[in-house]
Amino acid sequence: MHPPPPPTAPDRQVAVVVIGYDDAAHVTTAVRSALAQGPVVREVVAVDDCSTDDSAARLAALAATEPRLRVVRRRVNSGGCGSPRNTGLDRVTAPYVMFLDSDDVLAAGAAGTLWAAADGSGAQVAGGLCVRRELPEGREVPWEPSLYAAHAVFERPAQRPRLVHDTLCVNKLYRTDFLRAHGIRFPEGRFPYEDFVFTARVLAARPRIAVVPDLVYVWHVRRAAGRLSISLDRADVANWRARTEASRLAHEILLGSGQKELARAARAKFLDHEMRMYVRELGLRDASYRRAWWAHTRAYLAEYDASDWAHNPTAPGRLIGRIVLASPEPLDLPRLRDLASRPARLLPPYARAADGTPVWSAALPQVTLEPLLTRPVDVLPLAVDADLRPGARTAVLRLRLHELYGRVAHAGPAALEVEWRCRETGRTAGPPTAVVPEPDGESWRAESPVRWAAFGAGTWDLRLCLRFREGAEREVTAHAVTGTGALRRRAVLGAGHTVVLVQPYATHSGALALRVAPGLRGVLSVVRGRLRRLLH
Repeated sequence: MHPPPPPTAPDRQVAVVVIGYDDAAHVTTAVRSALAQGPVVREVVAVDDCSTDDSAARLAALAATEPRLRVVRRRVNSGGCGSPRNTGLDRVTAPYVMFLDSDDVLAAGAAGTLWAAADGSGAQVAGGLCVRRELPEGREVPWEPSLYAAHAVFERPAQRPRLVHDTLCVNKLYRTDFLRAHGIRFPEGRFPYEDFVFTARVLAARPRIAVVPDLVYVWHVRRAAGRLSISLDRADVANWRARTEASRLAHEILLGSGQKELARAARAKFLDHEMRMYVRELGLRDASYRRAWWAHTRAYLAEYDASDWAHNPTAPGRLIGRIVLASPEPLDLPRLRDLASRPARLLPPYARAADGTPVWSAALPQVTLEPLLTRPVDVLPLAVDADLRPGARTAVLRLRLHELYGRVAHAGPAALEVEWRCRETGRTAGPPTAVVPEPDGESWRAESPVRWAAFGAGTWDLRLCLRFREGAEREVTAHAVTGTGALRRRAVLGAGHTVVLVQPYATHSGALALRVAPGLRGVLSVVRGRLRRLLH
């Protein structure tokens, strides 16, 4: 489909609702990004949720110089994001509305781009690409990029069930009269994950939806902030309970509107996204949290019916869910963490039932893995162990590919491509290195040299691509071996004979990564970063 024509005189078509609470450091930057959209923006409604800092004063000062800005100050703090958004929505006069959080920004031209897509197609909703920008590093990760790979128009959401995965309200533009005609609002008060419910209400109303591949929203992620955002503040099990409740309501809304396929997709999304994200972090929590999380999750998953489990039963999220249901107590957490990684890794032991059928473990023989025997090799949860042994100038990366019920041997591993990529800059430490895996009993082993001169300061992720005889390939991540001395920090020689501090470590998902800090300044930055992580 061709992109819509550029807008012609899109003056005063869009309202932007900006919400904030005690965010004086960022709120005016957010508002300015909305005002900078140009004449397409008729008004910016900034709703201050009864801040205790000088947010309101800063907004008032800006409003004195900008006639398009209206500031609304709530008398009582709502405790959430839904109520201030509803307050702003009640006050907009423009035919289209967007939402913006005080610590984020709209990308240049976002409002005009989304207005053109909606107006050109007669869509009630238009969405574009959002990126999560990690601060202060600046690394950007696209949010649901497959949905926004190209221009498209969907007459009904059911044409693209994947839309339920994008629960953000801020990377979209809505027809104001559409929201008001269907009574679509956010949950009031302190309701974490209000976007889940709002998005379900939008989809339940069956709008025509236009999507564009353009960047429209920058979601700032500040992990070292004094007050973490709701999506980052996951250390209390109450956060998980709130997330499941929002997911339950979203499913009920879609099912109640008669959209069974979207309701089923919402439950699949919970397993593939929410479950995997929180399972990766279970090892960081104490025993009390894990027991509470496990019990609550079992109760929630008991609401699923047979159709919710039928499709692709060994998909990582579904498999994790089946294991949680099968066991009354938390178990196999390290193995579940690796299964929850992206891409998934299924580590040994590879158990079998008495009749030879692959099963999760001897303790849970009722959880069958038999579908793995017929899945294509390029989607299997293959597992590779990685053990890095740094030397003064070079290191040896030792890799071990595990067999998976005979599937790896049948496919024939021909090569394993090794690449190190800097998380902050995206650059690689040289071209990929291809090594040939050699059989070693029930596994294959390979070694790859690592030359420190190719590394600069930053965090480096190990990326692997496994190629098979018949041409199939599978991207895999490496499980970090954590034996004695395997992840010890070392001083080595980098480019120009400089001293480099290298710290191999296991990520939250168990993958091998490196922190590299050249020189004394780099060493100090690593120490400061370590302290920040410990404090938060």
